[in-house]
Amino acid sequence: IDGTLLAPPKVGSWPKSSLFQWINFKWLHNFTIQGNGIVDGQGFEWWGGSQSNSIQKKSKHIPEMKPTALRFYASYNVTVRDIKINNSPLCHLKFDSSGGIKVKNIHISSPENSPNTDGIHLQNTKDVEIQHSDIACGDDCVSIQTGCSNVHIHHISCGPGHGISLGGLGKDKSVACVSDIVVEKISLQNTLAGVRIKTWQGGIGSVKNVSFSSIQVWDVKVPIIIDQYYCDKHLCNNQTGAVAISGVEFNQIIGTYSVQPIHLACSNSVPCSDVDLIDIQLKPSSKYQSFQQALCWNSYGKSQAPLVPSSIDYCLRRDSGSVKRIARSHEHMC
Repeated sequence: IDGTLLAPPKVGSWPKSSLFQWINFKWLHNFTIQGNGIVDGQGFEWWGGSQSNSIQKKSKHIPEMKPTALRFYASYNVTVRDIKINNSPLCHLKFDSSGGIKVKNIHISSPENSPNTDGIHLQNTKDVEIQHSDIACGDDCVSIQTGCSNVHIHHISCGPGHGISLGGLGKDKSVACVSDIVVEKISLQNTLAGVRIKTWQGGIGSVKNVSFSSIQVWDVKVPIIIDQYYCDKHLCNNQTGAVAISGVEFNQIIGTYSVQPIHLACSNSVPCSDVDLIDIQLKPSSKYQSFQQALCWNSYGKSQAPLVPSSIDYCLRRDSGSVKRIARSHEHMC
């Protein structure tokens, strides 16, 4: 890709059959997209609710489904490198039911207030490396969904956006399986979250063997999150089931936060196990005045100094065999 590819700027000019994605690649093997060009989704009209009043009035004409700019489905040994992807109506780059994915030196950009414009979205995709890229968007810089394993993300600059996220997993009591995820050497600035795992109540399955290390944060609202009570609307029903979370390491998470240093909210019935907090140094940002204490609920594991704020030292309960057995009992579903 050299030069600029422009999507139709008007919502009404998109055919109904094309609302799921703009550029779609299916069933490809050994395929590369590269070049110094730009894929421009021209998504401003799609973000009606977050733009000016005149566009808001038209927003009732905006379909529920919005197009992803660039999508790969059931494709293997795919490389995407060097290009820019801007202003997608929804997600910028998505890999679905694929494997052997390499993403390098790409630049993704959309405004902070553009809703659900994830940078890179992975679903049912294995053996992935995402590296040396800049992502600015209105949702997760990288989103890892169910069916993903052996994912390595490193040397990424993220912001604005919602951080690097696993989930939300287990929505509507579905099975979620994610394993062997390494996220390292990441810088995040002015993001909603830093690194996080979010699951819905009532889900089943497991998240295991996840490592977040060498993460630098500047003015990030909440740098470290595990949330097994994830809810994207005003109120969600309490449910006992949960996706089991085990074997998660947070190592060398350093910088400043604007709301809360750490938020570990684990399920009452399926606690988080083998969670390690090592060398966490998080200080309140000088730009903000109102801060919340670290929240730690029903998570088991071990912590290792240095730990700032010192309250993080009390975050984790000591592991017991029964908690690990609960986590293992959920893995057979995967």
